[in-house]
Amino acid sequence: MKMHTQLIMTLALTLTAVISSAAAQWRPAEAPIMTRWAGDVSPENVHAEYPRPQMVRDDWSNLNGPWDYAIRPAGEDAPEEWDGEILVPFCAESALSGVMKRIGPEQWLWYRRQFQVPGAWKGKRILLHFGAVDWETLVWVNGTSMGDHRGRYDCFTVDITGALTGEGAQEVIGSV
Repeated sequence: MKMHTQLIMTLALTLTAVISSAAAQWRPAEAPIMTRWAGDVSPENVHAEYPRPQMVRDDWSNLNGPWDYAIRPAGEDAPEEWDGEILVPFCAESALSGVMKRIGPEQWLWYRRQFQVPGAWKGKRILLHFGAVDWETLVWVNGTSMGDHRGRYDCFTVDITGALTGEGAQEVIGSV
């Protein structure tokens, strides 16, 4: 398959969705030290640029922004209730994530986000790129397991085409 026929959905947990109500709720967590640039961060402008300039494409969507999150004991299934919102691409331990909680080895951090696939992408392969994730990551799209990845702060890609459901909102859930 030629690369120019593929479309890219980028996530810097890298997974565009509705952020209007979520943007109103996000706030950076209280931290002892904040840089002068921290005040410039918001859900509307968080790393909106194409993340890999050497591979830029015309058709892509950025899933940075507010996601639901939950911290649960390792090995538990995906949560039914979520703890709040996290600003991706920031890690849960950072103030800019809005969470600023330590995730221990006995815990999993769950993420959830809905997104739309543009109608113009119909019939094309849809790839979901993760820019940097912790040791082990599991990914589901619309309830379908898309696989897992192991490797410290490594990037990886999953082809989610087969899990997409027609038109409307799609859901990605991941655990790290």
